[in-house]
This record gives sequence, C-alpha cells and structure tokens, in this order.
Amino acid sequence: MEPRNETHVSDFLLMEVTEDPELKPLLFSLFLSMYLVTVLGNLLMILAVSSDPHLHTPMYFFLCNLSLADICLSTTTVPKMLVNIQAQNQHISYSGCLTQVCCVLVFASLNSCILSAMAYDRYTAICHPLMYTVIMNPRLCVLLILLSLLISIVDALLHSLMLLRLSFCTHVEIPLFFCEVVQVIQLACSDTLINNILIYLATGVFGGIPLCGIIFSYTQIVSSVLRMPSAGRKFKAFSTCGSHLSIVCLFYGAAFAVYISSAFADSSRNTAVVSMMYTVVPQMMNPFIYSLRNRDMKGALRKLISNILLVFENCLVYVSVWSDAPPTYLHT
Repeated sequence: MEPRNETHVSDFLLMEVTEDPELKPLLFSLFLSMYLVTVLGNLLMILAVSSDPHLHTPMYFFLCNLSLADICLSTTTVPKMLVNIQAQNQHISYSGCLTQVCCVLVFASLNSCILSAMAYDRYTAICHPLMYTVIMNPRLCVLLILLSLLISIVDALLHSLMLLRLSFCTHVEIPLFFCEVVQVIQLACSDTLINNILIYLATGVFGGIPLCGIIFSYTQIVSSVLRMPSAGRKFKAFSTCGSHLSIVCLFYGAAFAVYISSAFADSSRNTAVVSMMYTVVPQMMNPFIYSLRNRDMKGALRKLISNILLVFENCLVYVSVWSDAPPTYLHT
C-alpha cells in the first residue's frame, strides 16, 4: 500500500470573508447587526409569548422553540466568523470545528422538525377544529419537541463520531466561513464511503420526511379550505397558515439554494456566501414574518415593549430622585 500524505491536524483554515481590507469593517458591522437583530428579535418573540396568557397555545409554543433554535443556530456560526474578521485569522481548532459541525446539524435538524410539527398543528386546527384541543394537548406538544431534539442530537453525534475516524491531508482549507460536515468530509484522505452514505440517509430522513409531512399537511389544508362555503372562513384559514408557510419557504428555499450553488456555481466564494445566508437570513426574518402578519403577536409585542419602557422610565425617575436628594449626615 502506498503511503499517504496524512497528518494529525490540529486546526482547519476557514475561507476569508473578503480579501479587501477596506471591506472588512463594513462586513463586520453588517454581520454583527444581522446577528444582533436575530438574537433580539427572537428573544422578544419568546418574551412576548411567555408574558401573554392568550398566546399560551400549541402554535406559539412551537414558535418559541423555533425562535430558540434560530438563536442557537446563528450563535453557532456568526460569532466565530466575526472573531476571525476582527483578528484577521481564519484558523479554527480541530475540536472547535467538530463542535461547530455538531451544533449546526443539531439546530438545523431541529428547525426542520419543528416546522413539520407546526404544519401538523395547522392541519389539526383547520381540518379537525372540534378535536384540536384534544389532539394538540400540552403533553403531545412537549413530546414532539423532545422527540425532535433527541433525533437531532443523535443524528449530529453520529456524524461527528464518524468524522473522528477520518484522517486528513495536509491541505485542510474549508471553502466556507464555518465548518460544515460535507466540506470537512471532502478534506479527508481516508475512505469516506460510509460517511457519504450516512449523509445521504440523514438528508433523506431529516430533510425529506419533515418536508413530505409539511407538503401532506398543506395538501389536506388546501383541500379542506376549498370545501368551506364561506369566503371569510377561507381567508381566515389561509391567513393562519401564511406566516408558517412563509418561514417554510424561506428555510427550505435557502437550503435548496445552497445545494444548487454547490452543484453548479463556478466560484467557491459564491457557495460560501449562500451557505452563510442559510444560517443567518431565515433566522433573522422569522420574527418579522410572525410579528408583521399576526395581530395577536403584534399586540403582545406592543404590550411587552410598553412594559419594558415603563420599567426603564421608573428606573430613571428613581435614579433622578435619588441623585437630587440632599445628603444626610449622622450626628452623634
């Protein structure tokens, strides 16, 4: 057997965001702003739902978990990229890269499963309204989230453990801004057949099955809505699905764009940009989609922001009164 040019790698080299030094501060500010909007927007969604008893329903329970998964997915990739831009150092440690691969898989798979659970919730609400509270009980909702999380963690750990068996060549440059399982596998010098088979199986199971569930749910929803005699009821039924359908199109559309760009794009930088958008843009847009299209959510957000401003104003008044108070002295 011929000796291979293999080595025990201690780190990987990520793609540089830009080679133009003048653009780096601009891109740093852009991605930092997008990340802050993602975190703050999704946190506001979680706080608004938690603080309003009228929103303690299965749909908003799933939405809170989706917002939390969005925050975690963006936090997995964006902060490291911002650190690399600021430090002008594109290296990531071997353990850090495997950790990033595992976290991206966990939260991307969790996103897909939660979107499927939300589609089932809308299907039950529209097609079986009289049985909705019986079917979508709190126990089932919690069970769906826990099952989704368990499946996502098992999938991510399986991929990560399979990466540990690979040997890597001296060329360890990843053509993305973050560590992604397919790109890491392509850098290996050892046999990757099992890893590739596992990738195809996981994509079919964790991408195809939830998507088929969503398509089936909306097929049944459309069929049920079209049989409704009232135009008002039709509009109301479709409007309750509009926000979720927009998020589904954004999430799976971005994933499909990554696949197309990796298969047909001539430039690896274009693929890297599209992949970065996949982990940033859908997560940033979700709070806007639900807050702009949902009257209950807008009311809860207005109430939450008013309460926050009231607390802040009371704190300012207290500080002002305390600072203007005359000093007191103790006389003995």
